[in-house]
Amino acid sequence: MSFSCNHKKSNRFERRKFGLMGICLSARIKAESPSNTGVSSKYVSGDGNDSSISSKISSFSVPPTPRSEGEILLSSNLKSFSFAELKMATRNFRPDSVLGEGGFGSVFKGWIDEHSFAAAKPGTGMVIAVKRLNQESFQGHKEWLAEVNYLGQLYDPHLVKLIGYCLEDEHRLLVYEFMPRGSLENHLFRRGSYFQPLSWNLRLKVALGAAKGLAFLHSAEAKVIYRDFKTSNILLDSSYNAKLSDFGLAKDGPTGDKSHVSTRVMGTYGYAAPEYLATGHLTAKSDVYSFGVVMLEMLSGRRAVDKNRPSGEHNLVEWAKPYLANKRKIFRVIDSRLEGQYSLEGAHKAATLALRCLSTDSRFRPNMSDVVTLLEQLNNPNETGNTNSNSNNKLRARRHSADDAKSRSVTAANDAKIRSVASADEVKIRSVTTADGAKIGSITSYPRPSDSPLYA
Repeated sequence: MSFSCNHKKSNRFERRKFGLMGICLSARIKAESPSNTGVSSKYVSGDGNDSSISSKISSFSVPPTPRSEGEILLSSNLKSFSFAELKMATRNFRPDSVLGEGGFGSVFKGWIDEHSFAAAKPGTGMVIAVKRLNQESFQGHKEWLAEVNYLGQLYDPHLVKLIGYCLEDEHRLLVYEFMPRGSLENHLFRRGSYFQPLSWNLRLKVALGAAKGLAFLHSAEAKVIYRDFKTSNILLDSSYNAKLSDFGLAKDGPTGDKSHVSTRVMGTYGYAAPEYLATGHLTAKSDVYSFGVVMLEMLSGRRAVDKNRPSGEHNLVEWAKPYLANKRKIFRVIDSRLEGQYSLEGAHKAATLALRCLSTDSRFRPNMSDVVTLLEQLNNPNETGNTNSNSNNKLRARRHSADDAKSRSVTAANDAKIRSVASADEVKIRSVTTADGAKIGSITSYPRPSDSPLYA
């Protein structure tokens, strides 16, 4: 499949991606109708209990045909809100309640009673994030329905909790738990006094939590391909526990003797697996590749695609791969802000894991369950301890600082320049089929988050 890259920078500054679902917003057209894709061949119950409860699988049988909209809404374990209730909970969708904006619509901060779910006064009860569909959003209803379908049936501590929805006249809204620390994207790439660089240990913790979320989706019970794994879709709670959000692109995995799902190519530029881009064949290993990209972003502190970087460094995977394969050159990839926080052995293992996930041949990529096992080992203090007590690591750090002083100074200068530019950091891929069956590929950009987070 081919794409045309018509990249447009946004001319206006939008606030987004703070709190729970700001990260779910993007100027994209993506979701395929569940009624056309046979969504939810397996179901997982969401009983509303806290996230310490393990993943739950219901005993519902597989429906013989794709479910209708009515069946999806009736079978979900969600609260059906009226528009008036959500209007009251968000203080009439006041502008100062906005957590984020994007092509899908806006996300508002609100409050409800934690027992009755009735609207509560600001600052009381349970904080929620309410995503309101923009009525002009093309295919927005299909994406909205896909979100209800999956998050209404799946439950895992590493998936964001969907509390309820509103379907009333032309109104389409979704109600989520509020995630106080926002998206991983903000913590990796935002600069300023509020966003301090994530430590090495916190990055490994987030990577492990996100990997567990993907492993659950890929499990035999769920069999779901996420298809949009990226830093902006990984949300963090107050303790930096990671949860996956935005299931508008999620799709049931292959069944029976099928090896893949054939679908239109959709996702985020820079994260999609090469075989998926080339053939439209979607497998769980497509998600593994995307995980490798995110792992690389966490290790390097660089975006998957950044046109503000010097020539040859725009695409993170292409630039970093040669260094990941060489133990003596890994330090060129590792975020310089992490110096002194990791062991060389730990860095090498993390880089090797990312490289395996990024294998061009999907057969050589690990399963997400294997990724979880490896990350659990890396999260062991013996693997991630501070290097201050390791003389060999300190010696290596001094050596490469001397040998690579020039490249480090150039990199620092480039970083300073990049931070001053509001980069069009994510480029959305969409594939639209015209009435005569022709494929039209386009690229749409959307702006970076604002400097004004709203927290509880």
